[in-house]
Amino acid sequence: MKRSTLLIALTVALALAQRRPSADWLTFGGDPQRSGWAHNETILNKENVKGLKLAWSLKLDNVPLELNSLTVPVVDEKVITPHGFKDLVIVGGSSDNLYAIDADTGKLVWKKTFEMQGPPPKASGGHWLCPNALETTPVIDKRSHTVYIISRSGELHALNVVNGEDRFPPAKFLPPYAKDWSLNLADGVIYTATSQHCNGIDDGVWAMDLNDPNHAVKHWKSVGGIWGRAGVAIGFDGKIYAELGDGAFDVAANKFSDAVVALTPKTLELSDYYVPENQRWIDRKDLDMGNISPVVFKFKQWELVAGSGKEGVIYLLDTKSLGGADHRTPLFRSPLYTNEDVDFAGRGFWGAFATWEDEKGERWLYAPAGGPEHSTAPAFPITHGKAQDGSIMAFKVEVKDSKPVLTPAWMSTNMSVPDPPLVANGVVFVLSTGENTRQVVPSGDRLLTSAERAQAPSGNATLYALDSATGQTLYSSEKAIPGFAHFGGLAISEGRIYLVTYDSTVYSFSLGE
Repeated sequence: MKRSTLLIALTVALALAQRRPSADWLTFGGDPQRSGWAHNETILNKENVKGLKLAWSLKLDNVPLELNSLTVPVVDEKVITPHGFKDLVIVGGSSDNLYAIDADTGKLVWKKTFEMQGPPPKASGGHWLCPNALETTPVIDKRSHTVYIISRSGELHALNVVNGEDRFPPAKFLPPYAKDWSLNLADGVIYTATSQHCNGIDDGVWAMDLNDPNHAVKHWKSVGGIWGRAGVAIGFDGKIYAELGDGAFDVAANKFSDAVVALTPKTLELSDYYVPENQRWIDRKDLDMGNISPVVFKFKQWELVAGSGKEGVIYLLDTKSLGGADHRTPLFRSPLYTNEDVDFAGRGFWGAFATWEDEKGERWLYAPAGGPEHSTAPAFPITHGKAQDGSIMAFKVEVKDSKPVLTPAWMSTNMSVPDPPLVANGVVFVLSTGENTRQVVPSGDRLLTSAERAQAPSGNATLYALDSATGQTLYSSEKAIPGFAHFGGLAISEGRIYLVTYDSTVYSFSLGE
């Protein structure tokens, strides 16, 4: 009788918990399309977001490697545990760690350290371009409450979100010490991307079929590296979209760089591609497009891919034909909006976009810009002072001459290297990182070391909440976060914002009591 009563109570509790829409943040950008749109956020809004406060911070025992520290958080909410329902925040650590944190209390629930079996594999690198670190943002399968992560050995780990136990033995995915980016998951297939040829590993897109008992791996090799913060995006039809960095371009030799490519799901066969007319110029000036991930979204009769890069322009591409018959013709190519100095370090558009459709049915695109706006760029109707270090640039997606275009709407206050934004319930959240992005010493003799960059940040990380329609600052954390962030991002769930900083600290902001 007692067991029957317990089962009935558990069934009722599960049913009640599942009635409301899920507010999980299971992957970078919140969904496989990398939209950055928290569809089901209902707690935070324009009226109350000014009341945000630091709820908790937790310094973890992870050791930063070069400029890498913690991954962007992901969140699995309403997880039933032996101690009741929990919302769990999951972050990876550069020194081969994975952590689960109680979202309510900020206390560590479990930690997993991935031990390499046998002698450590040979490693090259050990600098900020190739840190030999765990750096891929994990992804969570909500149905099974399984979190997936790739360790430094290149193995895929599948762990129970509740306690960190292995769901199956580690499976070989990549060669050791690859520089891999945020995981994506669709139809039982895990995707990631690699860049910088770290440890001699070919760049490109990788897929592991979890439905195959042997966990078969496919690899589409690219010349240009793929190092946008969100890795690859997945279209509504399952196609995989990636932006590639600099390198040789020769279609006949299957060499692709400075391009947006579409690959078939699971098999990773090249389906389509777009290459800008000025690809040679982009390559010569190190203005590659691999530094930002594409975003996929629906707009009227189109399914669009938005792409960009260090050059400072934004492209809108039709998923039915990315670059037209000649693979060089986008639906829309913006004017130059930033990077007038043609600077390869910390200028242009970086990381990932955010996009949403507001209550009026208008589609918006938010782009994290490094450096000031270009002097020849079309004027933004609304600005909030000079943004010499960076900003969020907001565009409306509209139709002109029967094609989609981007119309400038507003530019935010000045931000010191903004991370990828997210949007929820009419509020755009973004982290100004305070990072030092200079890569070369003034004499040009050598690259700055990780220690030199870390010891001289441009400021402290600052969380902003902006009005999605005007860019007005609704909230700023000011000095609440003492450290800086490198290559991070935000997560949101149930009225809480999560972020990480270089000093291995996780922060949670909420409205409090």
